[in-house]
Amino acid sequence: MGRIVRIDDLLPEVAERFRALAEPARLQLLRVLMRGEHTVTQLVSETGLGQANVSKHLQLLHQQGFVRRRKVGLFVHYTLTDHQAMEWCDAICEQLRRADAGERPEVRG
Repeated sequence: MGRIVRIDDLLPEVAERFRALAEPARLQLLRVLMRGEHTVTQLVSETGLGQANVSKHLQLLHQQGFVRRRKVGLFVHYTLTDHQAMEWCDAICEQLRRADAGERPEVRG
C-alpha cells in the first residue's frame, strides 16, 4: 500500500516547478517543443537564444520533469513529457488578451 501524501507537503515541490516556468525563455523553449522533438541546435535556431542559454534552461526543465532527453550519436533530442504546463500558459495568455481588450472575465459556475 502506498504512503498517503498530503497536498500541503507537496507545496514546496509545486513552488519549485512554478519557478521553473517563471522564465520567458523556458516558456519559449517549451512552446517550440510542443511541435515535437528538437535538438539544442534546432532550439537555438528557432528561438534565437544562445546555445549556452538554451542548454542551461533545458537542464533545469529536465530536472523539474518538463522535458525528457535522448542521446543519438553526438546529439541530444528533447521532447515534452506533458503538454499540460503549456495548456496552463495558453490559458493565462488568453486571460491576459481578454483583459487587454477590456473584456470581462469569463465566470464559471
